[in-house]
Formats: sequence, structure tokens, C-alpha cells
Amino acid sequence: MIKHIVTFKLKGSEDERKATALRFKNALEALPDVIDVLKSMEVGINENPAETWDVVLTAVVPTMTDVEVYAKHPAHVAAAAIIAPHKESRACVDYEF
Repeated sequence: MIKHIVTFKLKGSEDERKATALRFKNALEALPDVIDVLKSMEVGINENPAETWDVVLTAVVPTMTDVEVYAKHPAHVAAAAIIAPHKESRACVDYEF
């Protein structure tokens, strides 16, 4: 199994970042019902004002190949479009567990 962990730093005011993060979270959490290879999805919105990253997601898929299947799925592409114009930075780690 692969854990796909991605964190995002967003642009905009605190209220704009929170609103975007919430829309993104809702879209991502719906994905396990439509993407077969996606075994689970957890999304967190940062609550710590001392930290600068806004959103983190943890997805679980069976293989590294499935990370690409998930990433290219139209439902994921639509979710990613929510955050794209607001994204300042992105960091990702994929590891087998």
C-alpha cells in the first residue's frame, strides 16, 4: 500500500484560504466513492496560527501506479481545479507501508 501525503500553502486572506480549503476538503473527501483505487482519503485544514501550511491530505492506494491513476481521474482533476488558482506551494511524499 502507498500513502500519498500532500500539503498546500494557499494565497489570499485568512478567510479566503479557509473557504478555499473547505471547498477542496469537501471535494476530496467524496473521491473514495468514485475512484476505485482510492482506499481512503483524509483531509485536514490547519488550525494552528503559528504554522504557514493550510491543507494536508493523506490518500491510500494499493501501488505507486495507482497514485497516477488517482491523479488523472476526472473527479480528482475537478477537485484540484478548486485549489489551483489559490495554490502558493505544494509538497508531496509517497511511501510504501
